[in-house]
Amino acid sequence: MTRLPSRDDLTIGFAHVAYRMKEAFAARNTGIRHFQVYDRAELDRRSPELDVLVVSGLWHNGILQTASRLKWIQSIGAGYDQFPLDDLRKRVIRLTRAYGVNQNAVAEHTFALILALSRQLQYCRDNQRKHLYRQMISDIAQREDELGGKTLGIIGLGHIGSRVAEIGKAFNMRVMATKREPATYRGPADHVTTPDHADEVIQAADFLVLNCPLTPQTRGLINDRTLQLMKPSAFLINVARGACVDEPALLSALRERRIAGAALDHFADDPLPPESPFWDLDNLLITPHTAGETRKYEQNVIDILLENLARIERGDSTLLHQVV
Repeated sequence: MTRLPSRDDLTIGFAHVAYRMKEAFAARNTGIRHFQVYDRAELDRRSPELDVLVVSGLWHNGILQTASRLKWIQSIGAGYDQFPLDDLRKRVIRLTRAYGVNQNAVAEHTFALILALSRQLQYCRDNQRKHLYRQMISDIAQREDELGGKTLGIIGLGHIGSRVAEIGKAFNMRVMATKREPATYRGPADHVTTPDHADEVIQAADFLVLNCPLTPQTRGLINDRTLQLMKPSAFLINVARGACVDEPALLSALRERRIAGAALDHFADDPLPPESPFWDLDNLLITPHTAGETRKYEQNVIDILLENLARIERGDSTLLHQVV
């Protein structure tokens, strides 16, 4: 069970390159001592002060060598693959994640990408820059399309995937999805199966959305074999981790038009280097890992932080969205 100092002696550190966590926390008037850092050097310098660390991209494992007081890490993001779970267990440091904190933002971003691909908005923006007013298209297969009646395939029916499914049904789409325990699903998806049957979802999808965490099972899930299963008219949307996709395989599939297109919010090498060939593909939409961005983000994370702080103070053994 995690034991923290009293509120008078507690120090919470917020570490993020952009999010204004300190301001959001101060507005809650907890009276708890806290500070924010915006880079790793400053995080390293102040790590000995930490009882609680609220962090995402600035994390590195060396912090464990200097943060002797650290008892609890609250991840600012939903992912936790960057944290050394075995080391945290040995040191009896709790880890909780911000699961579901941006589910509406990611789901809405997902559908912004789906609609953009369906309505070919990427080509409209390209033509705008060329001052080109495209004429109407005679070839039916080359025209913009509608979502009604299309199949939405979702890999990972958690908080975000479930919201994506709800929006898909609002567009009169057929929704197929994978979930580790399909029997626990209580939503509008038409067909839910286990991850070992993902191939049937991949084959059927007109729009295949990755909403899964990065695990040994999902790493490289989209690869030469699974891309061959996709319809030539299908689109891939990845709002999960970049490493869920075998990027060289996808690059070849897009260049050769073996699938219609893709939209990617994250890459294995993030941020995407300027020299990457992905930038030059006209059948690809790129967003810079912003699917989860929302003006409500800081407040949503603070809600989780304060709930878990209250649980620790009550002596509860289980925290909200606990990983370790």
